[in-house]
Amino acid sequence: MEPAAKQKVIYITYLVAALDITWLFLQFSITPYLARRLGFDTIWFGYLQTTVGVIQLLGGPIYGRFADVFGARAALSVSCLASVVYFLLLAVADNTFMLFVHKLPAVFMHVLPGAQMVVADLSENEKRADALGKLGLCFGIGMIAGSSLGGTLSTRFGEKFAASFAAVGSFVSLLLVLNFIPKQTKIHTVPESNKKGSSNSVFNLGEITRLMKFPGVAKTFTVKIISGLPAGIFQVMFSIIAINFFQLKAEQNGYLMAYFGIVQMVIQGAVIGRLTSRFSESSLLMLSVGISSLVGLAQAMMTNVFHFCLIVIPMMFSLSVFNVITDSMLTKSVSPSDTGTMLGLCASVQSLLRTVGPTIGGFLYEAYGVPSFGYIQCIINAAVFSFLLNTGGRSQPNRP
Repeated sequence: MEPAAKQKVIYITYLVAALDITWLFLQFSITPYLARRLGFDTIWFGYLQTTVGVIQLLGGPIYGRFADVFGARAALSVSCLASVVYFLLLAVADNTFMLFVHKLPAVFMHVLPGAQMVVADLSENEKRADALGKLGLCFGIGMIAGSSLGGTLSTRFGEKFAASFAAVGSFVSLLLVLNFIPKQTKIHTVPESNKKGSSNSVFNLGEITRLMKFPGVAKTFTVKIISGLPAGIFQVMFSIIAINFFQLKAEQNGYLMAYFGIVQMVIQGAVIGRLTSRFSESSLLMLSVGISSLVGLAQAMMTNVFHFCLIVIPMMFSLSVFNVITDSMLTKSVSPSDTGTMLGLCASVQSLLRTVGPTIGGFLYEAYGVPSFGYIQCIINAAVFSFLLNTGGRSQPNRP
């Protein structure tokens, strides 16, 4: 592809990602309040979140492999179509059973990893972290638009209308993918292992787990899971914290999420690119883990929503830098034809956190309260920071 054509595809991918995140955060303004109206307590809402985590944990690596084998257009089309079905089911969910059933299409809902694969495939190695960071800018835009729109639509027109609106929006995303995303975005359309005679099956788990054997991958992947666990638990439980601890209504919660989005937009759009051009990825990884430890300590001491708004700035900085840098390091560690599978595994980390997070988070919230999330984050990230400091960040070179 010509450079201009690559850039056009990347911009369309950014648009599709921003739209998908918009509908995702619109849903966040519906589900907690719908669940409470249907009689869910904190524990049952945790089960609902765990269901989503398990579903996406199973689907993430397979989706990444599917994207590597069948191409970007097919992968993103499946995700957008699944989103349409997901929101249509949410619109008709009027009992506990249907609220669980509507989560099933989430097994295919991986637009962001699909978009990351396209951007990673079409960007140069030295600019990859910055390009992936711009996807975080799209995330911020979607967070602002979705949170504000979700709170407004559900308050004024009802939850069913808001969910139907998201279904229509997901269909628009599907049309964009079908018309503007090329079938293949990779330099090598056949993974290296397949050239050696390995199975081309999407469900070949050996081809997925094979990536863990590349230099530096296992270490970075382990850090991504352990360091990300406390923040993942807090994020999963935040809707409950907003309602019960901060006593926020749906519209107020939407404004708070929009504030998150603004902070993330500034960090992803204006800060990360400058940092990656001046500092090594291993240094930035250590910085993000260290700040995350301090953020945990601050969360343990907060008592109201104003305190939390102050904490959001370093919290979003550490999360943004950590996710972008680890994704960039991992995709550089494998061959270009395997970036989809690797990003699928990265997505499965978030799904893993959503799987164990609600159960752990529900227990901690009921037994020890909100400060327990902060103390755990502080201790775990301090330990990870010490580990990175002692091992020198990253000792293995990138894969050529």
